[in-house]
Amino acid sequence: MPPTLASLVQHSALRLTVRAGQGRLATPVRWAHVSELADPVPYLEGGELLLVTAATLEARDPGAMRRYVRRLADAGVVGLGFAIGVHYDDIPDALVTAATEADFPLLAVPRRTPFLAISKAVSAAIAADQYRAVTAGFEAQRELTRAALAGGPAAVVARLAAHVDGWAAVYDGSGAVTAAAPEWAARRAARLTAEVKRLRERPAPMSAVVAETGDDRVELQSLGSGRQVRGVLAVGTAAPLGTAERYAVHSAVALLTLTGERSRSLHDAERRLGAAVLGMLLSGEPDHARTAAGDLWGSLLDAPFRLLIAEAAGPAGADPTAPRPLRELADALEAAADRAGEPLLTVAEGGDRLVVLAVDGGAVLTERLAAVRGADEPGTVLGLSAPAGPSGAAGAYQQAEQALSVARRRGTALVEHQELATGSILPLLADDAVRAFAQGMLRDLYEHDATGRGDLVASLRAWLSRHGQWDAAAADLGVHRHTLRYRMRRVEEILGRSLDDPDVRMELWLALKTTPAPAPSRRVPPANP
Repeated sequence: MPPTLASLVQHSALRLTVRAGQGRLATPVRWAHVSELADPVPYLEGGELLLVTAATLEARDPGAMRRYVRRLADAGVVGLGFAIGVHYDDIPDALVTAATEADFPLLAVPRRTPFLAISKAVSAAIAADQYRAVTAGFEAQRELTRAALAGGPAAVVARLAAHVDGWAAVYDGSGAVTAAAPEWAARRAARLTAEVKRLRERPAPMSAVVAETGDDRVELQSLGSGRQVRGVLAVGTAAPLGTAERYAVHSAVALLTLTGERSRSLHDAERRLGAAVLGMLLSGEPDHARTAAGDLWGSLLDAPFRLLIAEAAGPAGADPTAPRPLRELADALEAAADRAGEPLLTVAEGGDRLVVLAVDGGAVLTERLAAVRGADEPGTVLGLSAPAGPSGAAGAYQQAEQALSVARRRGTALVEHQELATGSILPLLADDAVRAFAQGMLRDLYEHDATGRGDLVASLRAWLSRHGQWDAAAADLGVHRHTLRYRMRRVEEILGRSLDDPDVRMELWLALKTTPAPAPSRRVPPANP
């Protein structure tokens, strides 16, 4: 620890005695400084032991000494050393009284103790403290390195927490806690997710103190060798980090970055192999895919899986060269797979699309899809296939593409292929092109009805809904069946198409279903621009 007033008083060669402020001798001393100025404060930084002979002080003036001591204390001076036998045989009572009233440390320096000896003692103590801190830092570095080699990031975090006498945690690229020590620290670290996310969005390297209340001071350090943050280290302590603790934290950052980059290189190799496995599956070569998958994805191909295709959300013209949401989705899925112990295969296609094979019904899909559905502003659009096996991978890919197309059209974050096989086909047709076609097909009928010469649109709707049954459709309209027959002939004449053609009936029915029913005012609907 750095030198204190107490350690200087206990230094036998200095022979200092305490005349006031005995309760504040544990204060660290940053330096020893000599000044005979009546006001030396402008030339001080705080933390000094000021040494004086009182050559220019009104040391017997109580008022002057109160102001002098108060100004020194307010400036952060830790104590005053007064030389006896130079200008005064003893410390004047006015100065002793002022120091006692302010509880300000006042030391008597005997004539035979030069100020230089005190400065040397402080300097030597500071140097020794710095040497101890550097030595402790190097020892911590060795311990952390051994921990990294023996147990990986979790062991590094545990050793770091013990060294700083606090807690530590590591977050992965998705912001999830991957290791924490002691065990209770995982809950504390989870509450910092928002601060970690903000740090991850800034270029690396970056650090921030995000909590400094009570006995918990939390510092975040970014991990990664480039400008992109690959992870975050959180360190919680009861006080600001000392020199030795700072060495340990910096060593941990370097080791975690190194292990992270090494892991990322392995991940990149796995992704290249995964792309080959996916290519074999889509090419109808499941046996070759199984062989290439090996232990990495063998269990994934042995059970039903789902194929997920993701693209960045936004308009079709969005810049495909900035697929940050896809990278974050891949990191989140892989982190969830690691936590659940499930196999996962992710392949980036062309930089603007991500293809994922995940266990059907597993924790990865359950967790991440729930997060996508619950997001206020999802960064990705996803299409999910039905469960499939290796021989059905190509069909699953087509299903996921179809679901993705529908998700884009609907403006939703996620569509599962099962949704397309239930309900109505009409929502799939609800776009501007279909509405424009429908309005164009029915326009002449709307214009006819607008003149008050009949209800051809309503009659056509009723007749088609009753599958061409004249009596039932006429009853629905409240007209005679001959009237309805006449109206249908008029429809054929106006459209120039035969209602006996099933394709015509189908197109008219879809046009009616995608076009609002006529308003009571019977006005012609505006054309779609």
